[in-house]
Amino acid sequence: MEITSILHNLPENLSGSEKLFLQKAYDFAEEKHRGQTRKSGEDYISHCVAVAQTLVDLSLPTAAIAAALLHDVVEDTPVTVEDVEREFSAEVAIMVNGVTKITQQVRKSEPDTSELKELVSTGALREQMQAETIRKTILAMHDDVRIMLIKLADRLHNMRTLQYMRPEKQVRIARETMEIFGPIANRLGIWQIKWELEDLSFRYLENDTYKKIAKHLNERRSEREATINAIIEEIQEMLKENDIKANVFGRPKHIYSIWKKMDRKGIGFDQLFDVRGVRIIIQHRDPLPGQPNIDWERRERTAKNDCYVAVGLVHNRWPPIRQEWDDYIGTPKDNFYSSLHTAVIADDGKTLEVQVRTEDMHQHAEYGIAAHWRYKEGGVKHERSYEKRIEWLRSTMAWRNDISDGQDFINALKSDVFPNRVYCFSPKGEIVDLPVDSTAVDFAYHIHTSVGERCRGAKVNGKLVSLNHKLKSGDQIEILTAKRGGPSRDWLNPDLEYVASARARSKIRAFFKKQDRDLNLETGRNMLDRELKRFSLPTMAIDDIAKICGFTKTDEFLVHIGSGELHPQSVLNKVVRHVRAKDAATADKLPPVMTMPRFPATKSGEVRVMGTGGMMTSIAKCCSPVPGDDIIGYTTLLKGVSVHRSDCANILHTRNEERLIEVTWTRGTDNKFYHVPIRILAYDRQGLLRDISTLLTNLKVNMTQLDMPDISKSDLVEIGMTLQVDRLDQLHRAMTKINQLKNVIEVNRRSN
Repeated sequence: MEITSILHNLPENLSGSEKLFLQKAYDFAEEKHRGQTRKSGEDYISHCVAVAQTLVDLSLPTAAIAAALLHDVVEDTPVTVEDVEREFSAEVAIMVNGVTKITQQVRKSEPDTSELKELVSTGALREQMQAETIRKTILAMHDDVRIMLIKLADRLHNMRTLQYMRPEKQVRIARETMEIFGPIANRLGIWQIKWELEDLSFRYLENDTYKKIAKHLNERRSEREATINAIIEEIQEMLKENDIKANVFGRPKHIYSIWKKMDRKGIGFDQLFDVRGVRIIIQHRDPLPGQPNIDWERRERTAKNDCYVAVGLVHNRWPPIRQEWDDYIGTPKDNFYSSLHTAVIADDGKTLEVQVRTEDMHQHAEYGIAAHWRYKEGGVKHERSYEKRIEWLRSTMAWRNDISDGQDFINALKSDVFPNRVYCFSPKGEIVDLPVDSTAVDFAYHIHTSVGERCRGAKVNGKLVSLNHKLKSGDQIEILTAKRGGPSRDWLNPDLEYVASARARSKIRAFFKKQDRDLNLETGRNMLDRELKRFSLPTMAIDDIAKICGFTKTDEFLVHIGSGELHPQSVLNKVVRHVRAKDAATADKLPPVMTMPRFPATKSGEVRVMGTGGMMTSIAKCCSPVPGDDIIGYTTLLKGVSVHRSDCANILHTRNEERLIEVTWTRGTDNKFYHVPIRILAYDRQGLLRDISTLLTNLKVNMTQLDMPDISKSDLVEIGMTLQVDRLDQLHRAMTKINQLKNVIEVNRRSN
């Protein structure tokens, strides 16, 4: 692939100097990458040209195309950012620097050497570095959205050539693309890139399903095309008779979107409404004779009216399916997508989806934020639209500079930017756009930081609700505030589900960070002690824990915990990994790691015995380990390997150390439950057991055993019960929720 292919597709009005500028960028990149090849065997410059070609298709300006040609020279050659600025311009250098994965900066976030060995073996190091790279890329988008467009084009070509990678790398890159880059393209409104990234990712993640759907589409293609062509001709004739100018064409359906709808609705391929679809693009009416200047807003408003008329004509011709009507013109999607969607029953009895939109809407639907450069008609109106999009992007990611950890950033990105949204209303009727599962606290902080801090109650549709009540689209929210005060530390506890948005979470943390240092110091000490005690973990010197976590001053370490900047569970995980990496001999005596594996449950053979295969295992009843606990095996004489928690007293005091064997949890999909005993200390009251039982039912946790002492002698009771859980975070949430009940003093996990 040569530069001639790009030059050939450039706009005709491009000046000769701009073409020479792109030729120079190509020659520079070709020289610096000379001798480098891709996994496919092609010269590396072919990748740079492919990325640049995508930006040409989006009609981006010359500087962005030049940056696309040069986007890898800093990462993969001795060229520096200063060299790029000197040879080209500061504008190009900024974009190249923004796209480049700066390895030196990423390394700053790597763990210390004491953790390195374990993180490498588990793959956590690679994931941490990938998360940090994505964080830097998103932050770069804040400065210039063209940086993200280059990055998306780069990922698109990598996905197109993914077949040359190893299978395990194909799956990793495809999953990252599906979870991160596809949603980014969607949020930027660039459908052309979004659908191809999703389809390519789906091909590697669910290859069998992908082939099955593709086969279905291919088998019926000729029949479907003939029917669609006849429908298109009929619609064109109807519109012409009603003096509406429009382009009508068949709408291609993409494999991932087909599967997604089938999965969401639980239907088969034949029941899918919109495999057959047409799109009607309403053309703007010609200006009136003698009209000196075009009123762009009136022109678009008239075209919108024609959209509704066109839908009425379609509904008049074929019976509509009521539940499939969506008006995204009256209420656009959060990424500014506008169109009318409907589905009708065609003459053959099969369904047909119809989309109707104006030319302006179509440009923005296909090219999103890139339509700013592609579609200049309308002048000031499109500049205003572009600024609106940029402001929207900034508002949805207001928290981005407050989070320095790469993995935390990715989690916030997924919660605040990528998922489906909830649209609520203020008492004045203003629409508030929030992440799914948002609460009254999220709503309050979205309105204003001071409203969030003083939030003490909420009304949803006129009724009082708890602050962790999950909001639904269409709810009207009224926040009840105090004159002064601040947020509760409980709002930062993920198990209590008070906050779903990264925006609110960052504001709450900032509040506590500014609070009295002595209060945060004492709170941090209590939180860490409580977490050590809750899971029956041995107490360690806080000074040593602080050093392991990278703090030279113990007080600063505790202040970070007290202000919510550092979670106690993260501290415990870091301690375990550090000691394990430094001294393998003490590994058996370490407390369990709190981090949950990324799989929901395990198979019947959920424990893998290192160095063997097919060995019988059983879960020890003395300590009842669950997935996520640090475990060790004990070889029995008749029952194979008995699996214990690493801190189990029977293991720590065994005299037969030669029988100990390393075991790990394995990944699986079948449900398996574990019985874990807990202890509840509370002041007795009427309805206490009922409240505990109701709470566990709501959390879908089964109680298999209950031990109640004689309470006639004291108001203080100790309740023992055994919970049936399938993973550690489910247990942690249940214990946290019980601890919030009235009169409950503490809840601990019983050991031995």
